Amino acid sequence: MNMNLESTPVRRAIFRPAVLVSSVLLAASAQAQFTFVTNNGAITITGYNAFGYNAIIPASTNGWPVTAIGNKAFCGCDSLTNVTIPTSVTSIGSSAFGPCSDLRSLAIPDSVTNMGASVFWGCSSLTNVVIGTNVTCIGSNAFYGCGSLPNVTIPNSVTNLGDSAFSGCLSLTNVAIGNGVTSIGNGAFYQCGRLANVTIGSSARSIGTNAFYNCYLLKSVSIPNSVISIGDSAFYDCGSLTNVALSNGLTSIGNYAFQESSLLAVAIPDSVTNIGTSAFECCLGLSNVSFGSNVVSIGNDAFYSAFSLTSLAIPDSVISIGACAFCNGWHLTNLTIGNGVTNIGEGAFGDCTNLRTALFQGNAPTVNGSVGSADSTVFSGEPGTVYYVPGTTGWASTFGGWPTAPLYQPNPLILGNSYGLGVSGNQFNFTVCWGTNVSVVVEACTNLANPVWTPVATNALTNGVATFADPQWTNYPTRFYRVRSQ
Repeated sequence: MNMNLESTPVRRAIFRPAVLVSSVLLAASAQAQFTFVTNNGAITITGYNAFGYNAIIPASTNGWPVTAIGNKAFCGCDSLTNVTIPTSVTSIGSSAFGPCSDLRSLAIPDSVTNMGASVFWGCSSLTNVVIGTNVTCIGSNAFYGCGSLPNVTIPNSVTNLGDSAFSGCLSLTNVAIGNGVTSIGNGAFYQCGRLANVTIGSSARSIGTNAFYNCYLLKSVSIPNSVISIGDSAFYDCGSLTNVALSNGLTSIGNYAFQESSLLAVAIPDSVTNIGTSAFECCLGLSNVSFGSNVVSIGNDAFYSAFSLTSLAIPDSVISIGACAFCNGWHLTNLTIGNGVTNIGEGAFGDCTNLRTALFQGNAPTVNGSVGSADSTVFSGEPGTVYYVPGTTGWASTFGGWPTAPLYQPNPLILGNSYGLGVSGNQFNFTVCWGTNVSVVVEACTNLANPVWTPVATNALTNGVATFADPQWTNYPTRFYRVRSQ
């Protein structure tokens, strides 16, 4: 049922701030400003007919409560500067106030639980908004283009922050995201160029694509342990971002996630398995990167032009290093690649002009699926040497454009799990690596506080390695081993 809230069919009263009226006429005048529909004894405001600056929505009319503000109810009311919403209202529809270009202040009462998409989009004069403590969802584009809004507090009741919810809020400097938010939508704070401070609540699970894209003044972000994924370009072009604490629950870092930020150091937690394409590309000040123990793949261009990076250790968990992953690392001088790497992309360490040596701890990887010695792009031909651990396989006279040589080791090395370290076949096993064609003696004891070392085997190293197996290990509650030359 559609009807106009007129007090009479022939007379229309419109409330204007400069007009003095009695309380009886005020009620009639307030009703005259709106159109509405009824549903099961409740009223939804569907339109605003007046040209006043201040709209006061009644809590009830004709004996029925006003419970909702409908879709586009105030859409395009350019002269409207203030709206009073009663506590009877529980929902505000899509585009209800967008774009009311002169709307300056608004308080959403605690009674409201639902806010539709684009509800305040284009309210370019809005400088103050209070979001009630029972709102559960801030819809897509809810405050899109509210260019005068300086700060916002998202209450703990909100669980979902929609796509582009605050995109283009050019004056936004401070954001506090409540502990109830589990999802920060795609582009939620896209191009909020003055955003300097963000607090992310402890329940957030995901940070969407472009969520903080081009938030150029953002300097520091602490990502809670609840976050498991950072979307593509989430912090792209955050040119002032120097510090980020990645959560211990994080599993993936999306493509371009921190590209062109000013990060100085990055600690990839153990929970991360994949680092996306260009994730840290052009982070020119990045001087320190530590990788967690479960990273499997490093994407193409992941650390492209990380000029300040001097030392790099790729963990054994990494299987794949993408093309140009560390290209243009001009200050890189120290490189160790773990024994799990099976494939390296073209130009992975190209134009690292100060890099002279690279130590590979495993078998020779392929380059883009081809035998590494046939490819000359991994190191872009800079003069240097690839060293490999004696006993590893697949090495030719060159790899990736550099000559190869076995690593000289002044002391024996016990190789890791992929070389049989541990119990197998009811024997305790490990592999010893040292200089080629020498012999080593394995000794054992049962008490390190007062050790009595007893020789248990002498092994000749063939091609630099020998495998030791102890079938007697089950006879001892604890047994320790050491290796020495013969």
